[in-house]
Amino acid sequence: MRIFFCLLFCLASAGNIFASSSENEEKLDVTGTIMHHVSDSHEWHIITFNKGTEKEISITLPLPVILWHDGFYVFSSAKFKGGNVVQIGDNYVVYEHGHIYLTKRDGHLEHNEEGEITNAKPTLDISITRNVASMLMGVALLLWFFGSAARGYSKRGELSVPKGVQILVEPIVLFLRDSIVYEQIHDKKKADFFMSYLLTLFCFIIINNFIGLIPFFPGASNVSGNIAFTFTLAVISFFAVNLFANKHYWKHLFTAPGIPIPIKVLIVPIELIGVFTKPFALMLRLFANITAGHIIILSLTMMIFIMGNAAAPFMSVFLMLMMYCLELLVTFLQAYIFTLLTALFIGMAVNEAH
Repeated sequence: MRIFFCLLFCLASAGNIFASSSENEEKLDVTGTIMHHVSDSHEWHIITFNKGTEKEISITLPLPVILWHDGFYVFSSAKFKGGNVVQIGDNYVVYEHGHIYLTKRDGHLEHNEEGEITNAKPTLDISITRNVASMLMGVALLLWFFGSAARGYSKRGELSVPKGVQILVEPIVLFLRDSIVYEQIHDKKKADFFMSYLLTLFCFIIINNFIGLIPFFPGASNVSGNIAFTFTLAVISFFAVNLFANKHYWKHLFTAPGIPIPIKVLIVPIELIGVFTKPFALMLRLFANITAGHIIILSLTMMIFIMGNAAAPFMSVFLMLMMYCLELLVTFLQAYIFTLLTALFIGMAVNEAH
C-alpha cells in the first residue's frame, strides 16, 4: 500500500513536471528526461510546481561545490542558478548538464561537431553531489542501525533476547555468517576476519539500493547505478581477494598443476585474465541491473505522456507496481550476489589446498 501511494505521489510530481509540454506544444524529450533522473547532479531536486509557466516554483537543495584549480574553492551550487558564471581566483566556471567547465567571464562554451562541450574542467572536482550526499546518508543510517544494536548487546549481554533494532540486525548477521561466509571460507578464523567487511558490503549496497527506490526526496538517487560507485566496491573486493591470498592460490594460478603442458599454455593466461575480469563482472552486474530498473520505471512513467489517453495512467501505475515489487527483490538479490561472489573469490584465495 505504501508503494502504491509513493507511485501516486511520483505520478503527481511527474504531472507537474510535464504538464506544460502540451500547453507549449513542445515535444517531450523522453530519453533526455530519463537520463536526467538517473544521472548525478550538484543539487538535490525536491519538487517543482507549475513547471514551464510564469508561476513556476522549483524547490531544490543546493549542495557544496568543492574545486581545486590554482587554489582551493568551496561554495554552494546555488551560485550556478540560472546559468550564472562563478569566479574562482583568476578563472571562471559554469555548470552545464551535470558538469563544471572552465570558461571566460561571459560563460561561453565551445562545442565540437558532435555537439559535445570541449571546454576544460577544473583540475580536481570533489564536490558533494546528490549521489555522494545520498551515500553519506546511507552511511549515517548504517552507523545508527548497527550502533543501536551494539549498545543493546553491551547493556543486556550477547546472550540476551534481541529487542528493538536487534530483532532485525541479528538475523541478517547470522544469515550472512552461516549461509555465505562460513560456506565459502572454510577456516573459521579467516572467515571471522572477513566477516566485518562482507557484512558491511552487503548492508552498504542494500541500504543505497533501498534509498534509490524511494520516489521522492530524500530518495530517488541512483547511487548503485553509478559506475564509479560499483567500480570502487569492485576494486576493494579485488584487493581483499589478492592481498590475502595464500601460496596455494598463486601456485594454481601460475602453474596449473596436474594439467598437461600444452593445455597450461592456454589455461594460465586465462586464469590471469580472470583475476581482473571477476571484479569487472561484479562492477558491471550491480551497475547494469540497478540502472536498468530505474530506467524501466521511468519509462513506464513516460507512457502516460506519450500515450496521452485516460487509460494510460491506470496501465502505467499497474505496471510500475509490478516493477517496484520486482525491484524490491532485485535490491536484495544484487546485494546478496555481490557479497556471495566476493566471499567465493576470497574463499578460493585463502582456503587451504585439498
